[in-house]
Amino acid sequence: MNDTSLKWLLLFGLSLISGLTFAQQEQPNIIMIVVDDMRYDEWGGGGHTFLKTPSIDRLAAEGTQFTRAYHTVPLCSPNRASILTGQYPSRHGIIDNTSRNQASYMLDLFPKYLQAAGYKTAHVGKWHMGNSPKPRPGYDYWLCMEGQGKTYDPKLYEGEQEIQYEGYITDIFTEKSVDFIKRSSGAPFFLYIGHKAVHPEAIQRDDGTTDLSVPKTFIAADRHKGTYPNEIFKRSDSYSPTGTADDGKPVIREAFKLRAKTMEEDPRWVTEIDLGVSEKSIRDRAEMMLAVDESLEKIMATLNELDLDDNTVIIFTSDNGYFFGEHGFSLERRMPYEESVKTPLIIKHPGISKPVSIVNGLTLSIDLSATALDLAHVEIPATIQGQSLIPLITGETKEIRPAAFIEYYSNENPFPWTAQLDYRVVVTEQYKYIKWLRFDEAELYDLENDPYEQHNLIHDPSYQSVVKELHNQMKHLQLEALGLE
Repeated sequence: MNDTSLKWLLLFGLSLISGLTFAQQEQPNIIMIVVDDMRYDEWGGGGHTFLKTPSIDRLAAEGTQFTRAYHTVPLCSPNRASILTGQYPSRHGIIDNTSRNQASYMLDLFPKYLQAAGYKTAHVGKWHMGNSPKPRPGYDYWLCMEGQGKTYDPKLYEGEQEIQYEGYITDIFTEKSVDFIKRSSGAPFFLYIGHKAVHPEAIQRDDGTTDLSVPKTFIAADRHKGTYPNEIFKRSDSYSPTGTADDGKPVIREAFKLRAKTMEEDPRWVTEIDLGVSEKSIRDRAEMMLAVDESLEKIMATLNELDLDDNTVIIFTSDNGYFFGEHGFSLERRMPYEESVKTPLIIKHPGISKPVSIVNGLTLSIDLSATALDLAHVEIPATIQGQSLIPLITGETKEIRPAAFIEYYSNENPFPWTAQLDYRVVVTEQYKYIKWLRFDEAELYDLENDPYEQHNLIHDPSYQSVVKELHNQMKHLQLEALGLE
């Protein structure tokens, strides 16, 4: 073989190696972490008064933080379905927390598209679109709890087999996630981690009602209990220690009358509701978050150990928020105010050399499926209603939508006082418009000048043009959500 032939052979070999590297970069590993009931500000860098989360803070520092990320619906089952299908609840049909086991097997889940493209896929943790813990289509590895599960010593389904585990559930999910990463490091993988934290211990029946015999306590890992013995959470301007609704919220005021009657007729609700949300509850939640932060630390350490840092995208978010007494709410979660409808969202994409650090554009949970498929260079099916967030991370654009649309159905009745509170919401850069569907009532807030949503402008004559514009916009967005426009 002469020198020229050897030169071309070497170049050909290098091109093959280069092509392989490029292919690997084209299909990065993707880890999606969904924390249960985590508020948008329930982490150190997010603004929590005393909670320290160095790993989440590091993820935000190395990636992109989305300051105006919203849940498509601020409720566990329907929003998890929205995350995994990229569809609005009115499209995918999981509209509440009742047990829709069979329907959840039929969802058009985006992991199956990754699986078809060569990804190893895993679901580890909470499913809760139906209480059944058995495997859904699209996953090579499956570990799941039934319904809400148990915080300590849970029974989990690993594939089709139910296994009794010992230990703290966050730690078990972390261990299983690390094992999956190690087993799958030779090929692109997608790992979904659905933490039970920071949800309280609870049993929700198939009809959506709550078992009051199980106290709704927040249970931290034993090693973290007592970490925050005396800390005080700084409450917002909208905080009501007595559970009183703001002026200008007549629908909520009427609901709270029913709540007071419910508490009077069944005193067990007094502890459950936790009016004002006690400092102990907030401290216990913070201590639960410490295990979530440690989980992220272990996952990032595993990626580093396996030299996968540069080829793994991490998406960190939650399924709905939680109230700390704002507007008189506590465990109701599902209401249309910022503490409930906003979500923490951090995406670290090592393949982008200079990612935008802070994105202020409006995003929705339906965007995560489109983002994951875009990352993998898999064609985004027409069934997905969300949009990829990659252009926001690269700085190609500052917004992907002029308004965010949120819909909520109150078909289930875990709380009698919220049973009629169906609503739709339009959020723009400046305003939030809320329409209560079963009442002739609406609310309008100027989020720039009234970030705590205390002053309802719906009847202010100077804002009637804004109301009309947002109401018309809502009509179009609802039709789009239904797939009719």
